[in-house]
Amino acid sequence: MIEANEKAKRLKTEAKRELEEHIIPFWLGLMDKENGGFYGEMSFSLEIDKKADKGCILHSRILWFFSNAYRLLRKEELKAAADHAFSFIRGAFFDKTSLGVFWSVDFRGTPADTTKHTYCQAFALYALSSYFGATGNVEAKELAESLFELIEKRSRDEISYKEAFKCDFSPAENDKLSENGVNATYTMNTLLHIFEAYTEYFAQTRDIRAQNAMKSILNIFVSRIWNAEKGRQEVFFDENMRSLIDLYSYGHDIESSWLIDKGLFAINDGDLREKAAKITLEMAENVRKYAISPLGAVYMEAENGVHNTSCVWWEQAEGVLGFFNAWQKTKEEKFLDSALDAWEFIKKYIIDERKGGEWHWQTDKNGAPDAEKTAVSAWKCPYHNGRMCMEIWSICS
Repeated sequence: MIEANEKAKRLKTEAKRELEEHIIPFWLGLMDKENGGFYGEMSFSLEIDKKADKGCILHSRILWFFSNAYRLLRKEELKAAADHAFSFIRGAFFDKTSLGVFWSVDFRGTPADTTKHTYCQAFALYALSSYFGATGNVEAKELAESLFELIEKRSRDEISYKEAFKCDFSPAENDKLSENGVNATYTMNTLLHIFEAYTEYFAQTRDIRAQNAMKSILNIFVSRIWNAEKGRQEVFFDENMRSLIDLYSYGHDIESSWLIDKGLFAINDGDLREKAAKITLEMAENVRKYAISPLGAVYMEAENGVHNTSCVWWEQAEGVLGFFNAWQKTKEEKFLDSALDAWEFIKKYIIDERKGGEWHWQTDKNGAPDAEKTAVSAWKCPYHNGRMCMEIWSICS
């Protein structure tokens, strides 16, 4: 056990260094001081497109990142970055007429894609809750509460949470979260991140409505999302909550394994906690069994039983956290070893050692980076890797 604890301490030291010396400086350098917010795109060759659209998900994740980095490190430059992100989100993304946040704006902050997606509302709620927790900004708390109430009013139905809406909240096609050509009514991914957002909102505000909603969401995971026969979560669902595709999303399962555990601590329901915690451990065990490459990376997914062997940055970060969480629960060193293997893959192949780089979006199974993928985009952000570093640092302290 002493050896295992020493391994964990070494991981903490290296994660702290990666956060402070690499990830934070990179994202501070993307602040758009002329038009507000942060630049929306950087190519693989590290060229910033200063006129690219700016996504709400990207900006919410940036706000979340700098809020939590400030809470951990207490450096004023981090608070200033969080303030900058908050100002842009408040001024550019919030719809003053129909409420909620837009999907994207142009580089000057004018609405571009006015879709109101539940996933997007959830991430804005998540970020604003963290910003309130870090700074005490009351306006952020009020905006967070408005988004919580909006999601519960507009998205929640008798089955789960509907996802895609036009600007006026009339129904729209749900085509923004699938690379598999699936137009689903409900998705595991959106439900997971509503749960994540509610966990943070409840932690910062103690709004009992959020705690009750979290219990409801967990019951959906246990009864509808989790496939006990296959030992995995289903991903895309029709209007009757029937699975639409044979897809095993390894990254989402390992991410869920620790995010759900984290939310369980906020819920005063022993039976639900016991039931869900068994499932999350099985998620981690099955990803460890079926989705790890010879180099220690977490593969992307399997569709119809066929591996996609791409190794994506966020799945490696979630692998570190998910396996580390499973080690904490069980003290079985196989999980710690899997966390460390994922971290070694990150260090060797995912971290971009070029001057001005951060993390590569993805590599092939041999660790070669994909030059078609951007360094920054509406989805490529400091949320997964920054969160991994901060969680490991906090857990090991």
